[in-house]
Amino acid sequence: MSPTSVIFDVGHVLYDWNPRVLYERLFDDEQALDVFLNDVATRAWHFQHDAGRPFAETSAELSELFPEHAAMIALWGPRFGEQIPGPIPGMIAIVEELDAAGVPLFAITNFSGEFFPPFRTREAAVFDRFRDIVVSGDERLVKPDAAIYRLALDRFGLTPEAAFFIDDNADNIAGAAALGIHAHHFRDAATLRPALVAAGLLR
Repeated sequence: MSPTSVIFDVGHVLYDWNPRVLYERLFDDEQALDVFLNDVATRAWHFQHDAGRPFAETSAELSELFPEHAAMIALWGPRFGEQIPGPIPGMIAIVEELDAAGVPLFAITNFSGEFFPPFRTREAAVFDRFRDIVVSGDERLVKPDAAIYRLALDRFGLTPEAAFFIDDNADNIAGAAALGIHAHHFRDAATLRPALVAAGLLR
């Protein structure tokens, strides 16, 4: 069965995410910035937010471990949107083209349930084109757990064969493919578009 709907990942597929974009404006010393991002506010620490832990809890714990960085840690949540500088080149045009063609659009994103709503509001011109978005932090389920794909398919009203899933993470792609979802390992818009054409979703 050919896919009829597209499910996007958000970070590193639709939009860039890089904590350095925010913190390089806040640190005067490059070495201190590297220490903060590599050893203190790490991506592994942040993943707790995607899994549903409140920022108030994670920031308090981290600040207790690194009191000298407490002020910078406290800015992570309130200024998270500044870590997302803009869309991945060419991707908004693909979203608009799919939408104009009448292809139902959805998303499954590993994203904090606290941080996503203001970002979604900021990017409403894009996300208003989507029929539904499953946010890991709200569900307390994260990709590549099969449970989040099953929940999303049920909520979106899709069979696995009807879905074309796009993600930059190989583990997430493997998790989706294991359920019978058409899965595309994202690299850039230039290689995605021909895959959408080959799947019959774009001309």
